[in-house]
Amino acid sequence: MPGITVAVLTNVGGAHLDAYLAGLTVTEGVDAVVVADPSGASEESARKTLGAKLKSFEKDHVKALADHQPAMALVTLEAIQSPPVIKAALEANCHVLAEKPSCVRAEDFEPLVTLADMKHRHLSLALANRLLGTVQAAKKLIHSGQIGKIYGCELHIVADQTRLKSPTYHQSWFADRARSGGGHLIWLGIHWLDLAMFMTGSKIVEATGFTGIVGGQPLKAEDSAAMALRFDNGSFGTMTSGYYLDRGYHSHIKIWGSHGWVQLDPHGGEPLQWYSTKDTPPQIKKHEGPAEQGSYTPLVRACVRAAQGLEPPTLTGAESLHALKTVFACYRAAETGHSQKVT
Repeated sequence: MPGITVAVLTNVGGAHLDAYLAGLTVTEGVDAVVVADPSGASEESARKTLGAKLKSFEKDHVKALADHQPAMALVTLEAIQSPPVIKAALEANCHVLAEKPSCVRAEDFEPLVTLADMKHRHLSLALANRLLGTVQAAKKLIHSGQIGKIYGCELHIVADQTRLKSPTYHQSWFADRARSGGGHLIWLGIHWLDLAMFMTGSKIVEATGFTGIVGGQPLKAEDSAAMALRFDNGSFGTMTSGYYLDRGYHSHIKIWGSHGWVQLDPHGGEPLQWYSTKDTPPQIKKHEGPAEQGSYTPLVRACVRAAQGLEPPTLTGAESLHALKTVFACYRAAETGHSQKVT
């Protein structure tokens, strides 16, 4: 199958850019990469990482799309800057992989999903954890009926408070809700919300809870969220999302059903274990699959293959939008003191 040209549309502060460039470098289906960065800040790293794959470095996103006609665009920008660039890429007939959250309001992302559908292009947020082997295995276990009817879930993803103490971080777009759409919940918590829906095959339809700044740093976006969730299969869940540690992560997804449970711990301990009363005798089992790969290279590879028509997208525009709507419903619930429907 012929390889494709991919446009990387970025600017100062583009998240995970080095990981995306590294992924494109080793992805066999990529013949050439065009990097467009108005600031010029990424030129050196792009040339060093991509080598001969770098077809051109530009400073104008729209011109790069027009001149090189890529089949796929990878957009990593401040959230507030992203929607018009994603729109330009879709209008140029690109499939789009967009670094989350890609908007500061779900209302700004929704018309992009409509446009992508109209043009039969993929639009996927970079919720890369879907491709982890343990996540795929857990999804298969749940959908095979191994733990029975889903009763509920508990989610937590806790990262370090240390990064929040840096004056550089205080000035970054991640610390300013007007530029980022939110704090920990929209940056990290969204991954776990998406995984809960992905693994169970059910959507979050209502949310309530609290957000705030518990660590005392001069931020304009939350460092902590605690939520209660209702799913369309009738089950309930809870979510803790915060910057609390000195370093590293504490993370956990546990899903209970009528015949047992599944537990993921991607950042320590046993990555995946489960218990089912359908086994004889019932016992705790552990995932014996290969060690997990870094998540961004597999995501880039999967999106390139989807752009080539070789496999479905990792997640659809509609799924991306629902994850965003869930986060913004959580924010509205915290602000109003009333639970919010996710529609």
